Amino acid sequence: MRAPPGPSRRTRTARHAGDRASVEFEVTHPFHPWRGRRFVLATRKQNWGEDRVTFFDDQGRLRSLLASWTNVDEPDAFTQCSAGRSWLRVDDLLHLRALVEEIAKGQRTRRRTR
Repeated sequence: MRAPPGPSRRTRTARHAGDRASVEFEVTHPFHPWRGRRFVLATRKQNWGEDRVTFFDDQGRLRSLLASWTNVDEPDAFTQCSAGRSWLRVDDLLHLRALVEEIAKGQRTRRRTR
């Protein structure tokens, strides 16, 4: 006796999306050779423990990139507010300052003990 049909196991990709609108993304990583190129998103999932986007290249081969190397996500609040005017967050700068002070303090301590 056959089991009742379950959910479809077919892969749903942008290439086979039917009537659904395709989602495009752009490669934004500054050193990637495809920087500035736009692709149609096929799927997005965790592969090899990383958030990755998959897409078909010009030759029809399925490729993947780290999602963080693309503009597939909306920019975070800091990026939107800074509008490209600042590369560093205030909390990151404060953390860096604390680390530099800790290193400097360690160097002063070593000089005194010599």
